[in-house]
Amino acid sequence: MAHRYWRRRALNDHSLRTYDSILGLLSNVDNPTPLVRITHVTPFEHTQVYAKLEWYNPFGAVKDRVAFNMVNDAEESAAIGESQELVEPTSGNTGLGLAMIANARGYSLTTPVSNQIPLEKRTMLRFFGADVLELDDDLCPAPGAPEGAIATALEIGARPEFHMLNQYTNRSNPDAHYKTTGPEIWRQTRGAVTHFVAGLGTCGTITGVSRYLREQNPDVNVVGVHPNEGHDIPGVRSIRQLPQTEFFSPDEYDGLVEIQNSEAFELCLRLNREESITAGPSSGMALAGAFKQIPDEPGNLVVVIFPDSIFKYASSVVKHLAGLGSAPAPVKGKQEVLLDGMVENVRANTDLTVATDTAHALWQADRPFVLDVRNEDGFAKSHVVGATNVPLHDLATRASELPDDKDAPVLTICERGNISLPAVLFLTSLGYKDVRSINGGTLAWRELGFPTESS
Repeated sequence: MAHRYWRRRALNDHSLRTYDSILGLLSNVDNPTPLVRITHVTPFEHTQVYAKLEWYNPFGAVKDRVAFNMVNDAEESAAIGESQELVEPTSGNTGLGLAMIANARGYSLTTPVSNQIPLEKRTMLRFFGADVLELDDDLCPAPGAPEGAIATALEIGARPEFHMLNQYTNRSNPDAHYKTTGPEIWRQTRGAVTHFVAGLGTCGTITGVSRYLREQNPDVNVVGVHPNEGHDIPGVRSIRQLPQTEFFSPDEYDGLVEIQNSEAFELCLRLNREESITAGPSSGMALAGAFKQIPDEPGNLVVVIFPDSIFKYASSVVKHLAGLGSAPAPVKGKQEVLLDGMVENVRANTDLTVATDTAHALWQADRPFVLDVRNEDGFAKSHVVGATNVPLHDLATRASELPDDKDAPVLTICERGNISLPAVLFLTSLGYKDVRSINGGTLAWRELGFPTESS
């Protein structure tokens, strides 16, 4: 009798946690991800703060909602053909969700990704079956980078056998949250939510959820949280990068808060140790923004999105634990320590660095020698007009390609303004007297619309 009963009943039963397939676990108002109150790390006496734990989605992150909705909408509109392959630029979580949705639906997936995202994510993308193309790009793919993940995905997506879903412009991204995350929060708080807080990446979450919540109550306060420039938090974008996604609408937010790397990782550590919540660094960032922006008042009920868990970020966490006093620093040789210190001194010295707009004015007026220290491939795709390419690791053997006049002005440049700093040290050691690194690198140069060329 038990077997006959089992065969004839529908298997998608949330009360029994029994499903026809793994896709039945995808979150919706009848099967929401949990809300958990923050009780130990909160500075508030009156304001209640709840974390929405998005790693309870079947593939471990908030992006599972977006991945499913983009594929589902593309299928319903016949945008995807039966034999087509999917391609999507990603900072990890969208790719992980898409890989598993693709497996379930019978598609293949190609994912151009930044080589800066944690090794754990790149490894699991391959394990899930994605064709992973590692590129020199920001933690969150940068639309302005010709050699970056988005440009590569667009190039691949133009081929007839591929379809690019494009989470940065696809309305199915915020719509996923309008249809699921927003209604879940409204129902779970019984309509009592007063503040909604989310970290800013593609901005699909904050756009979709806030639209739904404000349709229920126009007074719901919406706070967007972003990291500082040069951050090390995968999946979120700095204020300079945010206009690159179509869904960034700061005029619709009641608050926009910047959180430093150290603040995010410190609160991430405390969440794990004091709340026993296995939150990742972007969760720490979002919560820190809530603490900084929202007043402590009776009646406030705050919901903060916690996008994914800590387990994908072991390699990132290792770099920060020593700074938090929680682990010994990695052992470095004396020369490494000395070089690191010298590079940081260059970064802090305004006489050895130059803002991008100032560098452009110098370039227009004096045409200084511009030394691009990236690898040959990145240089060939896009560089400052007239720049000379000598990769950093080749400087010692190719010093003859530098100007003969040691008094000549020299500007060093890389993709983001990091590896051009040790180039300043090297040229200074050769006797050059006027060498500066361009802050923001070629990425900032292109974003400001300054001229580039390819070779």
